[in-house]
Amino acid sequence: MGFGPAIPGTPIFDGDAAIKGYALNKMCFSFNDKANREAFVADEAAYCERYGLSVAQKKAIASRNVLQLIAAGGNIYYLAKFAGIFGLNVQDIGAQQTGLSIEAFRAKLAQAGR
Repeated sequence: MGFGPAIPGTPIFDGDAAIKGYALNKMCFSFNDKANREAFVADEAAYCERYGLSVAQKKAIASRNVLQLIAAGGNIYYLAKFAGIFGLNVQDIGAQQTGLSIEAFRAKLAQAGR
């Protein structure tokens, strides 16, 4: 069952992705709590183990690669919690997803808003 035409290169967060990314998204949700963010920064590997992340998810976390995180079942709303630990915002994530610099991505957003 589709939700309209596919956009090339755009993964759909569906039931399969939700199951695949459950541990990753649960971990990212935990970052709502400052103590959890601090625990992650103090020992990232142990924190990922605590949530039972897959090898692919651990690699994506270590590389800070949003596209790999999405491919590993990450939901962008939860991944934003992860990115926030490093001072990144949704525009930073969007720039990474599109392969643009943050400045070029912001300019593109400004142009689209006109």
